[in-house]
Amino acid sequence: MKRRSLRLRLLGSAAVAIFGALALAWLGLTFLFARHVERRAADDLTEEATAIVAGLSVAANGEIILANPPADPRFGTPASGLYWQASNGGELERSRSLWDQELDRRVEARADRWTRRMATGAFERRVLIVERRVQVSAGSAPLLVQVARDAKGLYIARAEFGRELALSLALLWLVLSLAAWVQVNAGLRPLRRLRTEVLGLKRKSDARLADEYPSEVDPLIESINALAAAREADVRRARQRAADLAHAMKTPIAALSAQSRQLAAGGASTEGIDRAIASVAATVETELARARAAASRQQARAAVASPAQVARRLVAVLERTEKGGLTDFEVALPDDYRLRLDESDLTEILGALLENACRYARRSVRVSGRPEAEGGSIVIDDDGPGMTAAQIAQVTARGSRLDEREGGHGLGISIASELTDATEGTLTMSASPAGGLRVELRWID
Repeated sequence: MKRRSLRLRLLGSAAVAIFGALALAWLGLTFLFARHVERRAADDLTEEATAIVAGLSVAANGEIILANPPADPRFGTPASGLYWQASNGGELERSRSLWDQELDRRVEARADRWTRRMATGAFERRVLIVERRVQVSAGSAPLLVQVARDAKGLYIARAEFGRELALSLALLWLVLSLAAWVQVNAGLRPLRRLRTEVLGLKRKSDARLADEYPSEVDPLIESINALAAAREADVRRARQRAADLAHAMKTPIAALSAQSRQLAAGGASTEGIDRAIASVAATVETELARARAAASRQQARAAVASPAQVARRLVAVLERTEKGGLTDFEVALPDDYRLRLDESDLTEILGALLENACRYARRSVRVSGRPEAEGGSIVIDDDGPGMTAAQIAQVTARGSRLDEREGGHGLGISIASELTDATEGTLTMSASPAGGLRVELRWID
Protein backbone atom coordinates (compact mmCIF):
# COMPACT_ATOMS: atom_id res chain seq x y z
CA MET A 1 0.00 0.00 0.00
CA LYS A 2 1.38 3.38 -1.00
CA ARG A 3 2.21 5.57 1.95
CA ARG A 4 1.40 9.25 1.77
CA SER A 5 3.00 11.77 4.09
CA LEU A 6 0.72 14.52 5.31
CA ARG A 7 3.79 16.57 6.23
CA LEU A 8 5.19 16.33 2.69
CA ARG A 9 1.82 17.16 1.18
CA LEU A 10 1.48 20.26 3.35
CA LEU A 11 5.07 21.37 2.76
CA GLY A 12 4.79 20.71 -0.97
CA SER A 13 1.52 22.63 -1.21
CA ALA A 14 2.96 25.52 0.78
CA ALA A 15 6.14 25.64 -1.31
CA VAL A 16 4.17 25.59 -4.58
CA ALA A 17 1.69 28.21 -3.35
CA ILE A 18 4.49 30.50 -2.14
CA PHE A 19 6.37 30.04 -5.42
CA GLY A 20 3.24 30.87 -7.43
CA ALA A 21 2.53 33.97 -5.36
CA LEU A 22 6.12 35.20 -5.67
CA ALA A 23 6.15 34.48 -9.41
CA LEU A 24 3.04 36.63 -9.82
CA ALA A 25 4.67 39.27 -7.64
CA TRP A 26 7.75 39.18 -9.88
CA LEU A 27 5.65 39.68 -13.00
CA GLY A 28 3.65 42.48 -11.41
CA LEU A 29 6.64 44.32 -9.93
CA THR A 30 8.63 44.01 -13.15
CA PHE A 31 5.71 45.43 -15.12
CA LEU A 32 5.27 48.30 -12.66
CA PHE A 33 9.00 49.06 -12.77
CA ALA A 34 8.96 49.13 -16.57
CA ARG A 35 5.97 51.48 -16.53
CA HIS A 36 7.72 53.70 -13.99
CA VAL A 37 10.96 53.86 -15.98
CA GLU A 38 9.05 54.58 -19.17
CA ARG A 39 7.05 57.33 -17.46
CA ARG A 40 10.20 58.96 -16.08
CA ALA A 41 11.86 58.79 -19.49
CA ALA A 42 8.74 60.33 -21.05
CA ASP A 43 8.82 63.14 -18.48
CA ASP A 44 12.43 63.90 -19.42
CA LEU A 45 11.52 63.88 -23.11
CA THR A 46 8.56 66.18 -22.40
CA GLU A 47 10.89 68.72 -20.80
CA GLU A 48 13.15 68.58 -23.85
CA ALA A 49 10.13 68.90 -26.16
CA THR A 50 8.79 71.92 -24.25
CA ALA A 51 12.16 73.68 -24.61
CA ILE A 52 12.22 72.88 -28.33
CA VAL A 53 8.66 74.22 -28.84
CA ALA A 54 9.69 77.48 -27.15
CA GLY A 55 12.28 78.07 -29.88
CA LEU A 56 10.20 76.99 -32.90
CA SER A 57 8.74 79.37 -35.42
CA VAL A 58 7.34 79.18 -38.98
CA ALA A 59 8.63 81.55 -41.67
CA ALA A 60 6.38 83.22 -44.24
CA ASN A 61 7.42 80.65 -46.83
CA GLY A 62 6.38 77.84 -44.43
CA GLU A 63 9.91 76.91 -43.40
CA ILE A 64 10.23 75.60 -39.83
CA ILE A 65 12.93 77.38 -37.85
CA LEU A 66 14.39 76.41 -34.45
CA ALA A 67 15.96 79.48 -32.91
CA ASN A 68 17.58 77.80 -29.90
CA PRO A 69 18.83 74.24 -30.56
CA PRO A 70 18.76 71.86 -27.52
CA ALA A 71 21.84 71.94 -25.32
CA ASP A 72 22.16 68.12 -25.12
CA PRO A 73 25.03 67.21 -27.51
CA ARG A 74 23.38 63.90 -28.37
CA PHE A 75 20.89 65.75 -30.56
CA GLY A 76 23.83 66.72 -32.77
CA THR A 77 25.44 63.27 -32.99
CA PRO A 78 24.10 60.93 -35.71
CA ALA A 79 22.36 57.81 -34.36
CA SER A 80 23.05 58.92 -30.79
CA GLY A 81 19.72 57.61 -29.52
CA LEU A 82 18.15 61.02 -28.78
CA TYR A 83 16.17 62.75 -31.54
CA TRP A 84 13.71 65.56 -32.24
CA GLN A 85 11.56 66.31 -35.25
CA ALA A 86 9.00 68.99 -36.23
CA SER A 87 6.74 68.75 -39.28
CA ASN A 88 3.57 70.29 -40.70
CA GLY A 89 2.84 68.02 -43.60
CA GLY A 90 5.06 69.53 -46.28
CA GLU A 91 7.92 70.94 -44.26
CA LEU A 92 10.16 68.87 -41.95
CA GLU A 93 12.84 69.99 -39.53
CA ARG A 94 14.82 67.44 -37.50
CA SER A 95 17.87 67.00 -35.31
CA ARG A 96 21.24 66.10 -36.79
CA SER A 97 21.10 62.85 -34.79
CA LEU A 98 18.37 61.59 -37.17
CA TRP A 99 20.62 62.19 -40.15
CA ASP A 100 18.48 61.07 -43.13
CA GLN A 101 15.96 59.16 -41.01
CA GLU A 102 12.50 60.21 -39.86
CA LEU A 103 10.38 59.47 -36.83
CA ASP A 104 7.10 57.63 -37.32
CA ARG A 105 4.23 60.06 -38.07
CA ARG A 106 1.48 57.55 -38.84
CA VAL A 107 -0.33 58.02 -35.53
CA GLU A 108 -2.43 61.15 -35.12
CA ALA A 109 -1.06 63.13 -32.15
CA ARG A 110 -3.23 65.10 -29.76
CA ALA A 111 -3.20 68.89 -29.49
CA ASP A 112 -4.24 69.23 -25.86
CA ARG A 113 -1.39 67.34 -24.19
CA TRP A 114 1.79 65.40 -24.74
CA THR A 115 1.39 61.67 -25.37
CA ARG A 116 3.90 58.83 -25.45
CA ARG A 117 4.15 55.61 -27.41
CA MET A 118 6.61 52.94 -28.51
CA ALA A 119 7.40 52.62 -32.21
CA THR A 120 10.04 51.43 -34.63
CA GLY A 121 11.90 54.61 -35.36
CA ALA A 122 15.18 55.79 -36.80
CA PHE A 123 17.76 53.24 -37.85
CA GLU A 124 15.19 50.44 -37.34
CA ARG A 125 15.40 50.78 -33.56
CA ARG A 126 12.58 50.70 -31.05
CA VAL A 127 12.13 54.19 -29.67
CA LEU A 128 9.99 55.93 -27.07
CA ILE A 129 8.26 58.91 -28.71
CA VAL A 130 6.71 61.92 -26.96
CA GLU A 131 4.62 64.00 -29.37
CA ARG A 132 2.03 66.76 -29.65
CA ARG A 133 0.46 69.03 -32.25
CA VAL A 134 1.40 72.62 -31.43
CA GLN A 135 0.24 75.97 -32.89
CA VAL A 136 3.48 78.02 -32.73
CA SER A 137 2.16 81.21 -34.41
CA ALA A 138 -1.16 82.67 -35.48
CA GLY A 139 -2.19 81.79 -38.99
CA SER A 140 0.34 78.97 -39.40
CA ALA A 141 -0.48 75.29 -39.67
CA PRO A 142 -0.06 73.24 -36.48
CA LEU A 143 3.31 71.54 -36.11
CA LEU A 144 3.76 67.92 -35.09
CA VAL A 145 6.58 68.11 -32.56
CA GLN A 146 8.21 64.77 -31.65
CA VAL A 147 11.07 63.96 -29.31
CA ALA A 148 12.31 60.36 -29.05
CA ARG A 149 14.96 58.21 -27.43
CA ASP A 150 16.12 54.63 -28.00
CA ALA A 151 14.18 52.11 -25.88
CA LYS A 152 17.19 49.82 -25.49
CA GLY A 153 18.21 51.47 -22.23
CA LEU A 154 14.71 50.98 -20.86
CA TYR A 155 14.77 47.28 -21.78
CA ILE A 156 18.19 46.84 -20.17
CA ALA A 157 17.01 48.52 -16.96
CA ARG A 158 13.93 46.29 -16.90
CA ALA A 159 16.00 43.12 -17.42
CA GLU A 160 18.50 44.05 -14.70
CA PHE A 161 15.71 44.87 -12.28
CA GLY A 162 14.00 41.56 -13.12
CA ARG A 163 17.17 39.56 -12.41
CA GLU A 164 17.86 41.28 -9.10
CA LEU A 165 14.21 40.98 -8.09
CA ALA A 166 14.21 37.26 -9.00
CA LEU A 167 17.23 36.62 -6.76
CA SER A 168 15.61 38.52 -3.90
CA LEU A 169 12.32 36.67 -4.30
CA ALA A 170 14.14 33.32 -4.51
CA LEU A 171 15.76 34.07 -1.15
CA LEU A 172 12.37 35.13 0.19
CA TRP A 173 10.89 31.83 -1.11
CA LEU A 174 13.48 29.88 0.86
CA VAL A 175 12.76 31.87 4.02
CA LEU A 176 8.99 31.49 3.64
CA SER A 177 9.34 27.76 2.88
CA LEU A 178 11.39 27.36 6.07
CA ALA A 179 8.69 29.25 7.95
CA ALA A 180 6.09 26.92 6.42
CA TRP A 181 8.15 23.91 7.57
CA VAL A 182 8.17 25.29 11.12
CA GLN A 183 4.45 25.98 10.93
CA VAL A 184 3.61 22.51 9.57
CA ASN A 185 5.71 20.78 12.22
CA ALA A 186 4.11 22.85 14.94
CA GLY A 187 0.67 22.03 13.57
CA LEU A 188 1.41 18.28 13.34
CA ARG A 189 2.99 18.02 16.79
CA PRO A 190 -0.33 16.97 18.38
CA LEU A 191 -0.55 14.12 15.86
CA ARG A 192 2.85 12.81 16.97
CA ARG A 193 1.60 12.76 20.55
CA LEU A 194 -1.57 11.09 19.32
CA ARG A 195 0.52 8.34 17.70
CA THR A 196 2.27 7.68 21.03
CA GLU A 197 -1.06 7.43 22.84
CA VAL A 198 -2.49 5.11 20.18
CA LEU A 199 0.49 2.79 20.70
CA GLY A 200 -0.41 2.88 24.38
CA LEU A 201 -3.86 1.54 23.49
CA LYS A 202 -2.16 -1.52 22.02
CA ARG A 203 -0.38 -2.23 25.29
CA LYS A 204 -3.32 -1.51 27.57
CA SER A 205 -6.86 -1.82 26.30
CA ASP A 206 -8.47 0.14 29.13
CA ALA A 207 -6.41 3.22 28.25
CA ARG A 208 -8.11 6.04 26.36
CA LEU A 209 -6.88 9.03 24.41
CA ALA A 210 -6.76 12.25 26.40
CA ASP A 211 -9.17 15.05 25.53
CA GLU A 212 -6.34 17.57 25.15
CA TYR A 213 -6.10 17.95 21.38
CA PRO A 214 -7.14 20.74 19.01
CA SER A 215 -10.85 20.89 18.20
CA GLU A 216 -10.16 19.77 14.62
CA VAL A 217 -8.93 16.40 15.94
CA ASP A 218 -11.80 15.88 18.40
CA PRO A 219 -13.93 13.76 16.02
CA LEU A 220 -10.95 11.45 15.42
CA ILE A 221 -10.24 11.16 19.17
CA GLU A 222 -13.86 10.31 19.89
CA SER A 223 -13.93 7.67 17.14
CA ILE A 224 -10.70 6.03 18.33
CA ASN A 225 -11.89 5.96 21.94
CA ALA A 226 -15.21 4.46 20.87
CA LEU A 227 -13.39 1.83 18.81
CA ALA A 228 -11.07 1.01 21.72
CA ALA A 229 -14.02 0.63 24.08
CA ALA A 230 -15.82 -1.65 21.62
CA ARG A 231 -12.68 -3.73 21.10
CA GLU A 232 -12.15 -4.09 24.84
CA ALA A 233 -15.74 -5.23 25.33
CA ASP A 234 -15.54 -7.70 22.43
CA VAL A 235 -12.28 -9.19 23.67
CA ARG A 236 -13.62 -9.48 27.21
CA ARG A 237 -16.75 -11.27 26.02
CA ALA A 238 -14.83 -13.56 23.67
CA ARG A 239 -12.27 -14.41 26.36
CA GLN A 240 -15.00 -15.16 28.87
CA ARG A 241 -16.89 -17.36 26.40
CA ALA A 242 -13.74 -19.30 25.52
CA ALA A 243 -12.80 -19.79 29.16
CA ASP A 244 -16.34 -20.83 30.09
CA LEU A 245 -16.46 -23.31 27.23
CA ALA A 246 -13.06 -24.80 28.06
CA HIS A 247 -13.84 -25.16 31.75
CA ALA A 248 -17.27 -26.60 30.99
CA MET A 249 -15.68 -29.28 28.82
CA LYS A 250 -13.09 -30.33 31.39
CA THR A 251 -15.56 -32.26 33.54
CA PRO A 252 -17.04 -34.32 30.66
CA ILE A 253 -13.53 -35.07 29.42
CA ALA A 254 -12.47 -36.25 32.88
CA ALA A 255 -15.57 -38.49 33.01
CA LEU A 256 -14.83 -39.93 29.58
CA SER A 257 -11.23 -40.61 30.61
CA ALA A 258 -12.43 -42.47 33.72
CA GLN A 259 -14.84 -44.56 31.65
CA SER A 260 -12.06 -45.32 29.17
CA ARG A 261 -9.85 -46.59 31.99
CA GLN A 262 -12.68 -48.77 33.26
CA LEU A 263 -13.19 -50.26 29.81
CA ALA A 264 -9.46 -50.87 29.47
CA ALA A 265 -9.44 -52.62 32.84
CA GLY A 266 -12.19 -54.91 31.53
CA GLY A 267 -10.09 -55.85 28.51
CA ALA A 268 -11.87 -53.69 25.91
CA SER A 269 -9.93 -51.74 23.28
CA THR A 270 -10.01 -48.01 24.02
CA GLU A 271 -7.47 -46.73 21.49
CA GLY A 272 -10.05 -44.83 19.40
CA ILE A 273 -11.74 -43.35 22.47
CA ASP A 274 -8.39 -42.29 23.93
CA ARG A 275 -7.43 -40.54 20.69
CA ALA A 276 -10.73 -38.67 20.62
CA ILE A 277 -10.40 -37.67 24.27
CA ALA A 278 -6.81 -36.51 23.68
CA SER A 279 -7.93 -34.41 20.72
CA VAL A 280 -10.71 -32.76 22.70
CA ALA A 281 -8.37 -32.18 25.65
CA ALA A 282 -5.83 -30.57 23.34
CA THR A 283 -8.51 -28.26 21.97
CA VAL A 284 -9.55 -27.29 25.49
CA GLU A 285 -5.94 -26.59 26.51
CA THR A 286 -5.45 -24.47 23.40
CA GLU A 287 -8.59 -22.44 24.06
CA LEU A 288 -7.49 -21.87 27.65
CA ALA A 289 -4.08 -20.76 26.38
CA ARG A 290 -5.74 -18.37 23.95
CA ALA A 291 -7.89 -16.98 26.74
CA ARG A 292 -4.77 -16.40 28.85
CA ALA A 293 -3.04 -14.86 25.83
CA ALA A 294 -5.94 -12.48 25.30
CA ALA A 295 -5.71 -11.49 28.95
CA SER A 296 -1.98 -10.85 28.57
CA ARG A 297 -2.63 -8.58 25.60
CA GLN A 298 -4.79 -6.37 27.79
CA GLN A 299 -1.97 -5.75 30.29
CA ALA A 300 0.93 -3.35 29.93
CA ARG A 301 4.40 -4.91 30.13
CA ALA A 302 5.32 -3.23 33.38
CA ALA A 303 6.25 -6.31 35.48
CA VAL A 304 9.74 -7.82 35.63
CA ALA A 305 10.48 -11.56 35.74
CA SER A 306 13.68 -13.55 36.41
CA PRO A 307 14.07 -16.25 33.71
CA ALA A 308 16.60 -18.15 35.87
CA GLN A 309 14.25 -18.41 38.86
CA VAL A 310 11.25 -19.39 36.72
CA ALA A 311 13.24 -22.03 34.81
CA ARG A 312 14.70 -23.59 37.98
CA ARG A 313 11.28 -23.72 39.60
CA LEU A 314 9.79 -25.48 36.57
CA VAL A 315 12.72 -27.91 36.32
CA ALA A 316 12.23 -28.82 39.99
CA VAL A 317 8.62 -29.76 39.23
CA LEU A 318 9.48 -31.72 36.06
CA GLU A 319 12.22 -33.68 37.82
CA ARG A 320 9.52 -35.20 40.05
CA THR A 321 7.75 -36.73 37.03
CA GLU A 322 8.60 -40.16 35.68
CA LYS A 323 10.19 -38.90 32.46
CA GLY A 324 11.72 -35.84 34.09
CA GLY A 325 13.55 -38.00 36.62
CA LEU A 326 15.42 -39.64 33.74
CA THR A 327 16.30 -36.34 32.02
CA ASP A 328 19.39 -34.23 32.67
CA PHE A 329 18.28 -30.57 32.94
CA GLU A 330 20.76 -27.68 32.64
CA VAL A 331 19.76 -24.08 33.38
CA ALA A 332 22.41 -21.69 32.03
CA LEU A 333 20.74 -18.35 32.73
CA PRO A 334 22.37 -15.43 34.59
CA ASP A 335 20.85 -14.82 38.01
CA ASP A 336 20.70 -11.06 37.40
CA TYR A 337 18.97 -11.48 34.03
CA ARG A 338 15.56 -9.78 33.97
CA LEU A 339 12.80 -9.53 31.36
CA ARG A 340 10.02 -6.95 31.23
CA LEU A 341 7.39 -9.66 31.44
CA ASP A 342 4.76 -10.82 33.88
CA GLU A 343 6.13 -13.81 35.81
CA SER A 344 2.94 -15.84 35.35
CA ASP A 345 3.14 -15.38 31.57
CA LEU A 346 6.80 -16.44 31.51
CA THR A 347 5.93 -19.46 33.68
CA GLU A 348 3.18 -20.50 31.24
CA ILE A 349 5.48 -20.13 28.23
CA LEU A 350 8.53 -21.90 29.67
CA GLY A 351 6.34 -24.53 31.34
CA ALA A 352 4.74 -25.55 28.04
CA LEU A 353 8.09 -25.63 26.21
CA LEU A 354 10.03 -27.45 28.96
CA GLU A 355 7.29 -30.05 29.34
CA ASN A 356 7.35 -30.55 25.57
CA ALA A 357 11.17 -30.83 25.52
CA CYS A 358 11.18 -33.23 28.49
CA ARG A 359 8.61 -35.47 26.82
CA TYR A 360 10.68 -35.96 23.65
CA ALA A 361 14.28 -35.59 24.91
CA ARG A 362 16.44 -38.71 25.01
CA ARG A 363 18.68 -37.66 27.90
CA SER A 364 19.12 -33.87 28.20
CA VAL A 365 17.35 -30.50 28.05
CA ARG A 366 19.26 -27.22 28.22
CA VAL A 367 17.86 -23.74 28.95
CA SER A 368 20.12 -20.78 28.11
CA GLY A 369 19.74 -17.10 27.36
CA ARG A 370 21.20 -13.67 27.83
CA PRO A 371 20.15 -10.05 28.12
CA GLU A 372 20.55 -7.88 25.02
CA ALA A 373 20.76 -4.18 24.31
CA GLU A 374 16.96 -4.00 24.08
CA GLY A 375 15.20 -6.95 25.70
CA GLY A 376 16.60 -10.47 25.82
CA SER A 377 16.30 -14.08 24.64
CA ILE A 378 15.78 -17.60 26.03
CA VAL A 379 16.82 -20.76 24.15
CA ILE A 380 15.61 -24.31 24.92
CA ASP A 381 17.52 -27.25 23.36
CA ASP A 382 16.75 -30.96 23.60
CA ASP A 383 18.41 -34.07 22.14
CA GLY A 384 15.20 -35.72 21.00
CA PRO A 385 14.11 -36.65 17.46
CA GLY A 386 13.53 -33.01 16.56
CA MET A 387 11.25 -31.81 13.77
CA THR A 388 11.61 -31.48 10.03
CA ALA A 389 11.21 -28.13 8.30
CA ALA A 390 7.80 -29.24 7.05
CA GLN A 391 6.70 -30.20 10.55
CA ILE A 392 7.92 -26.86 11.94
CA ALA A 393 5.97 -25.01 9.24
CA GLN A 394 2.85 -27.06 10.03
CA VAL A 395 3.13 -26.54 13.79
CA THR A 396 3.59 -22.76 13.45
CA ALA A 397 0.94 -22.31 10.73
CA ARG A 398 -1.82 -19.97 11.88
CA GLY A 399 -5.28 -21.43 11.80
CA SER A 400 -4.18 -25.09 11.58
CA ARG A 401 -5.87 -27.59 13.85
CA LEU A 402 -3.90 -29.37 16.55
CA ASP A 403 -5.12 -32.78 15.45
CA GLU A 404 -3.73 -32.10 11.98
CA ARG A 405 -0.18 -31.56 13.24
CA GLU A 406 2.28 -34.37 13.02
CA GLY A 407 4.21 -35.56 16.06
CA GLY A 408 3.51 -34.54 19.62
CA HIS A 409 5.22 -31.16 19.70
CA GLY A 410 2.17 -29.24 18.49
CA LEU A 411 0.22 -28.57 21.68
CA GLY A 412 3.01 -27.25 23.94
CA ILE A 413 4.47 -25.14 21.17
CA SER A 414 1.03 -23.82 20.21
CA ILE A 415 0.34 -22.69 23.78
CA ALA A 416 3.80 -21.10 24.08
CA SER A 417 3.44 -19.42 20.68
CA GLU A 418 0.07 -17.89 21.60
CA LEU A 419 1.40 -16.48 24.87
CA THR A 420 4.68 -15.28 23.33
CA ASP A 421 2.81 -13.41 20.63
CA ALA A 422 0.47 -11.94 23.25
CA THR A 423 3.44 -10.59 25.23
CA GLU A 424 4.94 -9.00 22.07
CA GLY A 425 7.69 -11.58 21.70
CA THR A 426 8.75 -13.95 18.91
CA LEU A 427 9.14 -17.73 18.89
CA THR A 428 11.35 -19.44 16.31
CA MET A 429 12.27 -23.11 15.91
CA SER A 430 15.25 -24.78 14.28
CA ALA A 431 17.51 -27.82 14.58
CA SER A 432 19.41 -27.96 17.86
CA PRO A 433 23.17 -28.58 18.06
CA ALA A 434 22.23 -31.32 20.58
CA GLY A 435 20.43 -33.16 17.79
CA GLY A 436 16.82 -32.37 18.67
CA LEU A 437 14.69 -29.23 18.54
CA ARG A 438 15.75 -25.69 19.42
CA VAL A 439 13.11 -23.15 20.44
CA GLU A 440 14.26 -19.54 20.75
CA LEU A 441 12.20 -16.87 22.48
CA ARG A 442 12.99 -13.18 22.05
CA TRP A 443 11.47 -10.03 23.51
CA ILE A 444 12.32 -6.44 22.66
CA ASP A 445 11.55 -3.70 25.19
